[in-house]
Formats: sequence, structure tokens, C-alpha cells
Amino acid sequence: MSPLSRRSLLKTLACAGLAGAGFAGGGFIRPAQAQSFPQAFSSFAVDVSVLKAKGLGPYADFVRDVALDELRRSFADRTDPRGPRLVVRLTSVTLTAFPGGGGGYRRRGGDGGGHDAVEGEAFARHPMLAVLDAHAPSVAPNEQGRTIAVTQHWVRWLRRQI
Repeated sequence: MSPLSRRSLLKTLACAGLAGAGFAGGGFIRPAQAQSFPQAFSSFAVDVSVLKAKGLGPYADFVRDVALDELRRSFADRTDPRGPRLVVRLTSVTLTAFPGGGGGYRRRGGDGGGHDAVEGEAFARHPMLAVLDAHAPSVAPNEQGRTIAVTQHWVRWLRRQI
């Protein structure tokens, strides 16, 4: 059996994290059975205090603004002033040093490209990791555009989960 490529391993880990699958009481539980979420929200908030504590200051504010804008857009059909506030906490943003595969590790079947990722949680009880293939030439890595793409991707996965 051939060893897993780095890409396959990362995608497997990301899918496991996104699925939110876990074990409780010795049995497998699905996220929908494990916890129920409100169907409508009165407002939205994004906590980036962990990113700021890591020294990311203005970048953390940028990530917060992107996530808040995407929350409002993605959950526009699920707003109701009687619902609770949807609060998400973003704890990590990772942009690969090798977007588009420039200089990355190559293995059988892999493209050597890197992955961008956002990690966080909703309601302080629904942890989630979203990973997105990074596509940008290494001479013009477009960190701002990649940050927007991976942050929006995280919010859209959240929408699917809850």
C-alpha cells in the first residue's frame, strides 16, 4: 500500500474536522443529533481576540470584517429579531507559503500545492476547521484575496453545518 500524500492527509483531516463527528457514550453521533441550533438569528458577531493576542492586530480586524460581512450575506434568510445572536470566534488563519504549488513538496499524485485554512467555533461549542486549496502564483501571492476566500469558505461551511 502506498503512503498517503500530504494533500490526502490534510483533506482527510479537514473533512473529519468539518464533519464535526465525534464519539459520546461509546457510540458515534452526528452533529445534528449532538446539538441543535436555532433556525434564526437576531444579529451576528465575530470575536478575533485570539488572533489579536497572537499579534495580528489590523489583519485580525480585516478577517473579522470579512467574516461578519459573509455571515450577514450567508444567513440573510435566517434573520429574526426574536432569535439569539450568532457569535463566532476565529482562532487561527493559516496561509500557505506555497500557493499554487510553487516550491512545495511533490509526491505521487499530488500537485505540491498548499492549503489555506481558518479555524474557529460557533456558540463556543461547535469547533470547525475549513481548508481551501491555495491558488496564486508565488510571485504575486495575493494574501488579501486568499484571506477573503478562505474566511468566506469557513462561514459557508458553518452555514451548512448549522
